[in-house]
Amino acid sequence: MTAELMVYAIVAAGLIFWLRSILGTKNGEDVDRPTPDLKLSSEGKIIGLGTSSEETEETFCAIKELVEGSKGSMSIDGHAAEAGLIDISKADKEFDIKVFLQAAQDAFAYIVESFAEGDRETLKDLLGEDVYNAFDKSIAAREDAGETMVSEIHAIKKSEVVEASLNGKEALVTVRFWADETSVIRDEDSNIISGHPEKTTLMRDVWTFSRNLKSRDPRWLVIETREDGDEDNDIIPNTH
Repeated sequence: MTAELMVYAIVAAGLIFWLRSILGTKNGEDVDRPTPDLKLSSEGKIIGLGTSSEETEETFCAIKELVEGSKGSMSIDGHAAEAGLIDISKADKEFDIKVFLQAAQDAFAYIVESFAEGDRETLKDLLGEDVYNAFDKSIAAREDAGETMVSEIHAIKKSEVVEASLNGKEALVTVRFWADETSVIRDEDSNIISGHPEKTTLMRDVWTFSRNLKSRDPRWLVIETREDGDEDNDIIPNTH
C-alpha cells in the first residue's frame, strides 16, 4: 500500500468510527460510553444519570429554536416533529439535536458517495438491514452491467427534521436533505449513460434514522430512504 492510500484508509476509518460513535450523542467525548440507564426517582419521575435539569432545558430550547427558524443549514418542520424530538430527549439525556443533524449531514454525504463507489463494508456499518439489502442489490446490478458510478456531495444546503417519534425504546427521526452534488454513470466502455461529471445539481432525499435507546450501540442507522416528490433525482434507491 502506498503512503497516499494509507492516509486515505486512515481518514476513512476515522470517519466511520466518528459516525458510529457520535451520531445522536451529546458530544464527542467518551464515545465508547453506553447510553446511561434511566432510573426512577423516589417520586416516580424518570431521571438521567449525570444530567442536570439545566442541560435538559438547554436541549428543549435548542429544539424550539430550530422549529421557530433555520439556524445555518438546520431546521425542524412543525410542532409535530418538535413533540417527537422532545420525547426522544426525555428518554435519551445524551441526545443533542444540533449534534445529531450535523452528524446526519456527514452520514448523508458519506453514504451517497460510498454507494456510488460500491463500498459495501462502509454501508453495512451505517444502514439498517432492509436499506443495506436494497443498496447491495442496486450495486450488484451496476456491477453485472459493467457500469461505474461516481457521485460527490459538494455541500449540504439544508437538513430539516420532518418527523420524529418514540415508539417504545425505538427513536425515529426523519430528515429531508437538500444537497449540491455531481453524479455520473458510465458503461463498461466509459461512455456516459447519465449525469454529468461537472454539472452540479440539487439533490433532495428523505431518510429515516433509527436507534434503540436501550442498546449499548450508539449508532443511528438509516432504516428508510424515500423520494422527495418530483424533485428527487433517483441517485439513491427508494426503500419506502
